[in-house]
Amino acid sequence: MDHKFGLVGPGRAGTAISLALVARGWDAVTVAGRALDAESTLKAAAALQARAAPVAEVGAGVDVVIVATPDDAIAEAGVELAPSLRAGALVVHVSGARSLDEFDALMRARPDVEIASLHPLQSLPSGEVGSARLAGSWCAVDGAPAIERLALSLGMRPFRVAPDQRLRYHATACVASNHLVALLGQVERLAAGAGVPLEAFLPLVRATIDNVDELGASRALTGPIARGDVDTVAAHLASLPEDERATYSALATAAVRLTEQVSR
Repeated sequence: MDHKFGLVGPGRAGTAISLALVARGWDAVTVAGRALDAESTLKAAAALQARAAPVAEVGAGVDVVIVATPDDAIAEAGVELAPSLRAGALVVHVSGARSLDEFDALMRARPDVEIASLHPLQSLPSGEVGSARLAGSWCAVDGAPAIERLALSLGMRPFRVAPDQRLRYHATACVASNHLVALLGQVERLAAGAGVPLEAFLPLVRATIDNVDELGASRALTGPIARGDVDTVAAHLASLPEDERATYSALATAAVRLTEQVSR
């Protein structure tokens, strides 16, 4: 293997993985985006010291192609790539929600290539920050055995998810990241109403996550619900703006479920 790769989809995830590969001695050859002169395409090509190219040319002369397009464009990208791929090349998509079925048309056209998926279980706010976060992160993989080797070479911790559980896995990832951000948005709003900066609550958030890591969610729960203090919870609700109560109530109900787990 010459350790050459191409990228289709120079967004945050694709650029993060590509920068991590380059840092580990891989050569980026081509980058394809929405258009040859699109800002994201040119920026990624410059960062990777690669050539901007049409999707149909990305597979030429490379061992691996990273497909980091929006989910609905994965299948089309595979079809466009097919003629340029060398025999034995590995084509990898990075979607958390989609299975390898996205490459069915590619495999009909090129049964001599390998396919896989690699979804980093990590927040990637930019290519540069994301690439630094990959080492040590877990990732969901599927497909050819070479994908585990690729993940391990990036310092990641690969695991496999059954295809019929893929959407549940991805939904869980969204809860862990996106819903946490939404919850902290509520913290920020309520804190502002009480005249307290958000920063004052962040050490508590970090310590709580550490507690869950050490003890598990049910045993990490503290506060009025863990104590069975119904009056305090009712007082909380009464103190909140009306449009904030539904979120508090839903999460309080979820906290009650945790206390039931502890008592079993």
